[in-house]
Parts: sequence; C-alpha cells; structure tokens
Amino acid sequence: MIKKMAPTENEFDIPAKNCYRMVILGSTKVGKSAIVSRFLYGKFEDQYTPTIEDFHRKLYSIKGDVYQLDILDTSGNHPFPAMRRLSILTGDVFILVFSLDSRESFEEVKRLKRQIFETKSLLKNKTKENADVPLVICGNKGDREFYRQVQRHEIDALVAGDEQCAYFEISAKRNTNVDVMFQRLFTLAKLPHEMSPDLHRKVSVQYSDMLHRSKSFKSKKLKGEACDAYGILAPFARRPSVHSDLMYIKEKAVGGGQSKDKERCVIC
Repeated sequence: MIKKMAPTENEFDIPAKNCYRMVILGSTKVGKSAIVSRFLYGKFEDQYTPTIEDFHRKLYSIKGDVYQLDILDTSGNHPFPAMRRLSILTGDVFILVFSLDSRESFEEVKRLKRQIFETKSLLKNKTKENADVPLVICGNKGDREFYRQVQRHEIDALVAGDEQCAYFEISAKRNTNVDVMFQRLFTLAKLPHEMSPDLHRKVSVQYSDMLHRSKSFKSKKLKGEACDAYGILAPFARRPSVHSDLMYIKEKAVGGGQSKDKERCVIC
C-alpha cells in the first residue's frame, strides 16, 4: 500500500530556515504553468488552461537535511491586488516570465520587478536598490519562429547592476535552459543546487516515511544506488490561509519581529 503524505510540514518537523516559497509571476499565456510543469513533472502540456492560482509543495532530502519548497503559480490577470501583494511578501525566490514575441508581457515584467523590490524593501526596512531579492527573469517561447519584440540590450538594462537577478532565454516546450535557470535561481538564493529538477532523485510518496528519519538519509539506498538528494511531491498540498501567510512573513522578516500593524500595512 502506498503511504499518503500529509500536506503540512509540521509532521516532518522541518525548521523554518529550511522552508522557502517560489513565486512565478508574469502576464497571461507566457508559459508560467508550463515552467512549473517542467519543474515538478518533467513534462510539457500543449493545452492552455488559464491559471487563477495554483499551489504546489515539494519536500527534499539533501545530504541529511530536509527542505520544503512551496511553489505559487499566480494568475496573469491579478484581479485582486492585495492577494498579489501578499504573494510577493511571502515569496523568497521569484521567477518573472515574459514571451519574447510580446512587448506587453516584457513591460509587465518590468513593473513586477519594481513592485517586488518596493514591497520587499518596505518589509525589510531597506532601500529598493538593496532589497536582496533572488529572482530570475525568463524570456520564454524561444522554440518557435517569431518576430522578436524585446531586444537583448533592453533585457541587459533591466538586470544590470543587480547581483541577485539573472536572465535566461528558455523554451518550456523543448526544455531548453530550464534546468540551468533553476540551478542559477537556487544559487542566487543560497539554496542547495540539488533542488534543481535534474540534480535529485524523484521518488514517489511511498518513500515519504523516510523524511521522518533525516539522520539516516546519507546511508539510504534506492534501487541499489547511493542517494544523498531526492525530492517528493506532496500530493495534497493546499494554499495556506492569509493568517498563516502573515505568520510566515513575520517569521521570515529580517529581525523576526514585525508588528501586526506593519503586516496589515504592507498588504494594503
């Protein structure tokens, strides 16, 4: 019988310092969900389905430590500005996606980058030039013939001078540069690079009980091979409540002691 894994991290006693949230932002139809599908399942879905907001959770065992990565795939329409702001506040690492044949989607990424830095600097009491936000900008849909509406010098200007920002031209359809993009993102965030899709063993939920025994990870073997990095997709993960998100923000905030009034202010 396959063991079902509980959706909460509390059962596995994962320390807060090992819990992170990755937020994917961008206009509609630029390929955000396709990138998430590549990350989680290693496949590409041809059929387009509009995203309202999708939440996923992946648990990792990496060299004896347990990590939790929440993935928030946001809507390109952002009908609720307060929720968009909350998504930014709870994000630890970001992927901003535009389509290389869409000037409008690139302009949206520019706006999003400004909003992320302004929001994070308010929370951390820093200037927006020194907000220390690890993010990657992706120019997607490089797999097809198109009229390029965004020139490389414009992209270079957007990332220039920001050591926490990188740019990649990718194809989610052909899986071009997707893995290397994730590796760079995790490096920027000082997270284990084994979180990248091609650098850990993907195992099913029947191995979830191994997460309870982190001290034995280094000696565990799967299919006769030594394994020191693997990931399990939590099948029943649900988007945390607003209250839980506010607690997450408070715990992650620099200094660890933002007041409730401050929390309310930054999502207004």
